[in-house]
Amino acid sequence: MSNPFLNSYTTPFEVPPFHEIKNEHYLPALEEGIARAKKEIDLITDNEDNPTFANTIEALEKGGELLGNVASVLFNLNSAETSDDLQAITRDASPMLSAFDNEVKQNEKLWKRIKTVYQNAKSTGEEAMLLEKTYKGFVRSGADLQGESKERFKEISMELSKLTLQFGENLLAETNKYELVIDDEADLKGLPEGVKDQASDTAKQNGKEGKWVFTLQAPSYIPFMEHAENRVLREQLYKAYMSKCLKGDEYDNQDLLKQIVSLRAEIARLLGYETYAKYVLEERMAQEPTQVFAFLEDLMQRALPKAKEEVEEIKEFMKELGASHHLERWDWAYYSEKLRKKKYDLDDELTKPYFKLENVIQGVFTTSEKLYDISFKRNNDLPTYHKEVEAYEVIDSNGDIKAIFYADFFPRKGKRGGAWMTSFREQRKMDGKTTIPIVSIVCNFTPSTSKTPSLLKFEEVNTLFHEFGHALHGMLADTKYASLSGTSVFWDFVELPSQILENWCYEKECLDLFARHYETNELIPQRYIDAIKASATYHEAYATVRQISLALLDMTWHHATATEIEKMEDVVTIEKQAFEKVDLFPNVENTSMSVQFGHIFAGGYAAGYYSYKWAEVLDADAFALFQEKGVFDKEVALAFKDNVLSKGGTEHPMDLYVKFRGKEPSPEALLIRAGLS
Repeated sequence: MSNPFLNSYTTPFEVPPFHEIKNEHYLPALEEGIARAKKEIDLITDNEDNPTFANTIEALEKGGELLGNVASVLFNLNSAETSDDLQAITRDASPMLSAFDNEVKQNEKLWKRIKTVYQNAKSTGEEAMLLEKTYKGFVRSGADLQGESKERFKEISMELSKLTLQFGENLLAETNKYELVIDDEADLKGLPEGVKDQASDTAKQNGKEGKWVFTLQAPSYIPFMEHAENRVLREQLYKAYMSKCLKGDEYDNQDLLKQIVSLRAEIARLLGYETYAKYVLEERMAQEPTQVFAFLEDLMQRALPKAKEEVEEIKEFMKELGASHHLERWDWAYYSEKLRKKKYDLDDELTKPYFKLENVIQGVFTTSEKLYDISFKRNNDLPTYHKEVEAYEVIDSNGDIKAIFYADFFPRKGKRGGAWMTSFREQRKMDGKTTIPIVSIVCNFTPSTSKTPSLLKFEEVNTLFHEFGHALHGMLADTKYASLSGTSVFWDFVELPSQILENWCYEKECLDLFARHYETNELIPQRYIDAIKASATYHEAYATVRQISLALLDMTWHHATATEIEKMEDVVTIEKQAFEKVDLFPNVENTSMSVQFGHIFAGGYAAGYYSYKWAEVLDADAFALFQEKGVFDKEVALAFKDNVLSKGGTEHPMDLYVKFRGKEPSPEALLIRAGLS
């Protein structure tokens, strides 16, 4: 049987031939990809000509195409459509790739050529940035290490690739295995009909006809916590959610977490950094842990007093309702939702009929068209990795294909939780050929039921706009080199394109484009839009403190020296200490956020979770210009496109921002928007 990876794709736009790819194709294709990449490296190192940007840096950039193609499909599907077999393949592939990466980064002959080019640098513009990125990438991957240190770096890199993968697998397994089975309809009191229908459908799918099943997937878990009157069941579901990977069984992540933290600290020490956070932040806008802590402290001073007021307000509201119990963590969402409805005469059940998924998708397309002169055309002939995945051509104002866009919206057993943007291929323009990007967003939205189509909560509408903002960063890329394209930017800048697009969700001019009742086609009433805008800062201080607490937890684990890590107590104790200044609730025994914090232990946010709030400063300041000129002002939109979205990592992010905005960002716009000023 031929291996579809090993030949040029014959699919439209050379998208991955998902319909032809079988599990048995991955490892042979990876082995061949590594073999080809090694030959490409040999051609560079065996070149007798003096090292130049073209014959060394650019040649290295062009290499590894097959390897990249295989790895992108494998790791993307392992997140979005995995199985036991695919997870096993990924566990084998990950150390192979780490070993090869180490071999490249610690290739003495290659490193000598790169250093020579760097020391004699005459490059400018994008070439200069690629040279800088390549040089630093090698230094930060141990190229200058010697002897035992170099060997130890290799060992750690391979071990970390296995451990972080296992962390994510454990989290997915724990999420999938839990069910709250309800057989007494009285226990469903307070739940909207759509939520009950969804639980009934889940029960049927899981062989429990006539019952209702709730899971730890967000579209099931969150509505239950917000609406279920049965407090005992809310507590049960909350504790199940927050005890994931903490039970001392095969899916326990405590030891894995400690090993990951320890090995990351050792990598930092080998490279001459006091902590892993110092190592990471050298390549971030924040630059230093002290700046991150100062940023978080300033936000905390502004948000914490108001967050405490918000908690007290809920407690008073509970008394009004006659509640005799103390406010616990499993009560917050329930009473917060009730108070929101009372204060703003608004809840998700009122707005959901106006947010049919298909309409929201069209809305985000139309918003992008009005801002950036692109359009979207569904293409059912493009192969996809699952029947639910939709594929689109992205077309620019000249009628040319700018990108391919995949959208994957609903929870599945094989999909990890949350929402994310990813890509199967980066944009580039080399050797006279433009390669268009292949971009995807993956979400876990409320699915349709046997009675209604998929109707989104406003929070899910916001999430779709957020992830689509990331997608625009990838789709509108216009750079020469793939490694500088799209979202290949500093991690605390990458959230700007995503978070700024969320702002349009609150604007009447945008909502009027798509928010229509799924049965009557009635436009969303003005009073709902007013309520959505008015409630935008509802419990914003609480949400800010929550984000600060997670950023502090991240820094607790990653801004610790190797010696400090050795002395650390158990995971739960360390977490309590990290949350001490910002905790707004009594502690709940046998729960932990750390062991399920996939962003930092199975993703790329280690020592970088603060970037969500950091980027909010950027997005609020940037959107203030749109508000001043008009939310669909073409001149401002094109300036953002030309100076941010299209440029990727070709310039320092602050330089790009200033070119767009005319000045460095001020936190004032964020503080005003959040009601903290």
